[in-house]
Amino acid sequence: MEQKAPETMSDEERLRYYKDAYEREKRKGEVLAAKLAEADSRRAELENRLGRIKGSVFWRFSKPLRSCVHWMRRTKERLGYCGSIRGVIRKLDAKSIERKARIQHGTASFPDAEEAKRQSSEQFLRSVKFSILMPLYNTPEKFLRQAIDSVRAQTYANWELCLADGSDEKHGNVERICREYAQHDPRILYRKLPENEGISGNTNACLAMASGDYIALFDHDDVLHPSVLYEYRKVICDKGADYIYCDEATFKGNKTIDHMITLHFKPDFAPDNLRANNYICHFSAFDRRLLEGGVVFRSEFDGSQDHDMILRLTSRAKCVVHVPKLLYYWRSHSGSVAADINAKSYAVDAAKGAVAAHLREQGFENFEIRSTKAFETIFQIKYEIKGNPLVSIVIPNKDHRQDLERCITSILEKSSYGNYEILIVENNSTEEDIFEYYRKIQEDPNIRVITYEGDFNYSRINNTAVKKARGEYVLLLNNDTSVISLDWIEELLMYAQRPDVGAVGAKLYYEDKTIQHAGVVLGLGRHRTAGHSHHRVSSSNLGYMGRLCYAQNVMAVTGACLMMKKSLYEQLGGLDESFAVSLNDVDLCIRAWKAGYVNVFTPFAELYHYESVSRGLDDHGEKAERYERESEAFRAKWKELLDRGDPYYNPNFSLDRSDFALRYEK
Repeated sequence: MEQKAPETMSDEERLRYYKDAYEREKRKGEVLAAKLAEADSRRAELENRLGRIKGSVFWRFSKPLRSCVHWMRRTKERLGYCGSIRGVIRKLDAKSIERKARIQHGTASFPDAEEAKRQSSEQFLRSVKFSILMPLYNTPEKFLRQAIDSVRAQTYANWELCLADGSDEKHGNVERICREYAQHDPRILYRKLPENEGISGNTNACLAMASGDYIALFDHDDVLHPSVLYEYRKVICDKGADYIYCDEATFKGNKTIDHMITLHFKPDFAPDNLRANNYICHFSAFDRRLLEGGVVFRSEFDGSQDHDMILRLTSRAKCVVHVPKLLYYWRSHSGSVAADINAKSYAVDAAKGAVAAHLREQGFENFEIRSTKAFETIFQIKYEIKGNPLVSIVIPNKDHRQDLERCITSILEKSSYGNYEILIVENNSTEEDIFEYYRKIQEDPNIRVITYEGDFNYSRINNTAVKKARGEYVLLLNNDTSVISLDWIEELLMYAQRPDVGAVGAKLYYEDKTIQHAGVVLGLGRHRTAGHSHHRVSSSNLGYMGRLCYAQNVMAVTGACLMMKKSLYEQLGGLDESFAVSLNDVDLCIRAWKAGYVNVFTPFAELYHYESVSRGLDDHGEKAERYERESEAFRAKWKELLDRGDPYYNPNFSLDRSDFALRYEK
């Protein structure tokens, strides 16, 4: 846990200091090596024992029973069984609500004749012409007609459809169909290409035909909602949007759009989400002035050309706007990326290349991009840590030696990052056992115990400690946590170092390995203040659209494990001491966001959180009353933001559940 020697030391004292630090790190390495060897030995022993069990007669004859047990477990997980019939009924009711909600987002959401007339006649202050680029290649007639018809059905009429056709000789019907449409509608422009130039070349050929103010990208086998251009024009005129996207769904290839497979409701613009996962995808429209060099797609990224384009253009855009409505229907059929990424296996390498090019353009160096277990094109990005800054870990504590000792031991034994100090804030302990432990652990020069004697106020306790912290970064940590991932500090620090990042939070589990924290959503829960997403979901769950598997922007993270630059913490005024126990962490994160920073949740820093072991629950008596008072103060302070909704949580999701269940409007 080496840190820089104090400047006041003599050369001899400095040498002794670093020798001692070296010996400490050496012993720590030896302990970790011994633990690793012990774990390997244990693993080999268990594998040997498992082999003997699977080779036994009992194992073979018990297969039917095991299959039955596994079926029951899968059924339990699928139903979300909560240990009671009420839990099953609640889950089944939620599924029924979701089925009804899905219907609302299909053709039932299309405008009727009266609404379509109103939209088509609405006057705006600014005239906007959309050029919809639709590259063609051997498109089946049914899909092609449905795509073109969905453009012609738009309630906003100022558009042109640019068709560049690279189909081979066997698919001459593509040209016949397109010319038929172009003959009857002058807004449809068609060009037969001498040869197929691939997705990038064909799209850029469409662009050469375009005369619109805004460019929109449309796949040749998909379907548009009739109101999508109307909605896009609204945000262009009302908000000055220069890049727009919406929610989307995949549907079964030969069926109608009401046969939806996956509904993807997206957050507002989130740069870290986009780097890890092309969540924007369809339906992108943008001011053509964002195009530099006159091309939409770069051919070197074919297979993930849209991810490259979105990264480039959103980084140039001044106002990226998400329309939180399902307005694009992505057809899933044999050979489409919607059906299977393996249909275009080169897309994985292209996506990594696109993200790498973007990161280099943003000034990042020496980063790594790895595929995650969620999907080959959902990435873990490891940023380079600059230097070896000191991290001050602040842990408030009252009594509870066992919890604190478990926490401290896990830090000392499992942290691969060495340059940290631990500040324990003693607050009115009464048990002699804890003071004995304080004396013991302070033999380590990088562990300090400071005393706070006032009434319990989580905000004031942490603010007091941060003032005495020596580190460049502060890491607020609960005493009822325990480290899981060895590089947890690095995973937090690589984001906290970025100049655009405010708070960074970890993935926390209950003792049973269900999720306690995976980012905070504003307005979630019965108090309509804030709640944890994916709460009580299994650790093996990938999360909604893989969101438990990649670092992402959130409005807030829990103070149970929160890292921030000390200078920013002080600039923001620390935790608001009027929130003595609850919501102070969320309030701090909101203030960071309001100041122009993004907050990050990373699933790659993992800890156990034995929540409320120290303080108890807030669901009854005086504690419940205090929580309600603080909730009321929070709702009053952030009323405007709560009314608008969490920008990283789609308004189509329910605020009564943390599992991204759809909201149903009766």
